[in-house]
Amino acid sequence: MAEQKKVTIYTDGACSGNPGPGGWAALLRYGSHEKEISGSESKSTSNRMELTAAVQALNALKSSCKVNLYTDSEYLRRGITEWLPGWRARNWRRKGGKLANVDLWKALDAAIRRHDVQWHWVRGHAGNRYNERVDRLARQAIREKRSKQ
Repeated sequence: MAEQKKVTIYTDGACSGNPGPGGWAALLRYGSHEKEISGSESKSTSNRMELTAAVQALNALKSSCKVNLYTDSEYLRRGITEWLPGWRARNWRRKGGKLANVDLWKALDAAIRRHDVQWHWVRGHAGNRYNERVDRLARQAIREKRSKQ
């Protein structure tokens, strides 16, 4: 069996207003290769855009990979590393009731099953060049969405 590719991913989501027009972006790095992906929605939240960025990035990988995924979202990192097993066990509900963004949590749960993912938190807007880059891409996606409306 071939060794898994080692891929580094940086993700970010942004909203202009919360809720409001939203954008997401990811940077996928494999060796010297880089791929940027991004998108937007007319009405979303920052949390939905953060989740969308991670789902889209993982789904963009064509084969099973060892992934180091970097996010500045505590909601995303803690959700996937701490809270997800409990939500799954409670049939996608929080202890207090309804789970927000359940569609995206389920999609992320499915996406991570194909890969060996290590989750990392980075402080947003603190000078990490790749985090700053995906932040710019997510905000650019919002501007592009607005200009088409």
